[in-house]
Amino acid sequence: MTAREPWLFLFFAVFLLLAAYVVFRKVVRREYLVKGELSWPVSLLQMLIFAGLMCLPYLFYSPDWVNFWDLGENQTGNAYLGFALIILGFIIAFGAMAWFGMGRAFGRQRAGLVQSGPYRWSRNPQILGGYLLVIGVALQRPSLYVLGWVALYGIIGHMMILSEEEFLRKLYGDEYDHFCKRVARYFKG
Repeated sequence: MTAREPWLFLFFAVFLLLAAYVVFRKVVRREYLVKGELSWPVSLLQMLIFAGLMCLPYLFYSPDWVNFWDLGENQTGNAYLGFALIILGFIIAFGAMAWFGMGRAFGRQRAGLVQSGPYRWSRNPQILGGYLLVIGVALQRPSLYVLGWVALYGIIGHMMILSEEEFLRKLYGDEYDHFCKRVARYFKG
């Protein structure tokens, strides 16, 4: 069953934004600043927010939406570009998480400020990769719902980043400030 009603999309979008605000700007921020790392329940809350965000389009498309890999004869150039961005985004997001280490990627461990690997080009390669993935889907299946999803991903990802940056600035001080001057929040232009 699909839920194509605009008011329902708006309801879910507002719910996700409010939940993300509470989780990232209140709960995660407090736990980082008080404990210096995230507990398993708080890491799980972060994952649930992003899982809900990534599943949102499934509610607003017909069942054939899941076939993003179907590049049959009736596809446009946007579909091919979208597919390429989905693959690139997946590789960047999950590759950066694997390189960084899953415990560190979920705020569970720390061992110095990481400034190498994918973090030479972006302070947030996982979010950047996820954004490329979302934009790739938007190119393949353009609609107002997907445009809303692209905006939601950007806003929610940015909320998470702000909480992490505040913690890293407190933890690493001048070293983090110098890192921020050398490496862009999202990508070097």
